[in-house]
Amino acid sequence: MAGFFRGIAGTVFFLGYPYLVYRGMESGVVWFAPLLISGIYLYQGIKAQDKHSRYTKIAIAVVFLLGAVFFQSITAKLLPFAIQLMLMHFFGRTLIKGPPLVERFVRMEFPEFPPGIAEYCRQLTWLWTGFFAFNAIMCVILAFWAPNSWWAIYNGVLIFVLTGLLMVGEYIWRHFKFPNLEIPSPRSSAKNMIINGRKIWFDVQNN
Repeated sequence: MAGFFRGIAGTVFFLGYPYLVYRGMESGVVWFAPLLISGIYLYQGIKAQDKHSRYTKIAIAVVFLLGAVFFQSITAKLLPFAIQLMLMHFFGRTLIKGPPLVERFVRMEFPEFPPGIAEYCRQLTWLWTGFFAFNAIMCVILAFWAPNSWWAIYNGVLIFVLTGLLMVGEYIWRHFKFPNLEIPSPRSSAKNMIINGRKIWFDVQNN
């Protein structure tokens, strides 16, 4: 139950982060965002059982702490870049070490693949990897060379709009790509991702 509430709190923080940073920059307290993240990573590092994970999280906490002192705005604005870069790496590494990430989720619903599905899953994993790479580039550009409002709008609104459009567009396209295949509903696919996402995350990390 505690993990559930932590997940909800993390989601709310992630969704509201661009707005909080923007308001912080406008009011002169933007240092609070990297300081809070530093505290979260420090707590996770102290609680971690694995030494590598502990040292990594503590090192990240130190970086954000230094950013909160010396480079407050840039440090705060670069967190979305780090998240997009992490997602790009997460999807991309499965293209090398396989099976592709999308295929891992699809196999939870289709243990036996019809012809062409494996290739399509690989192409779709490439698409998401490229999408996150594009977002990472945009996050850097907007963090360094755009007004704060542009950064906040892109990271707080446009990224989610683009993600939704990509998901909806792919869902429509797969009906044309595989007209004879029984396509799971979006609700079923979302349930599959929620139930199996944690397991697949650790499988990829340990691969």
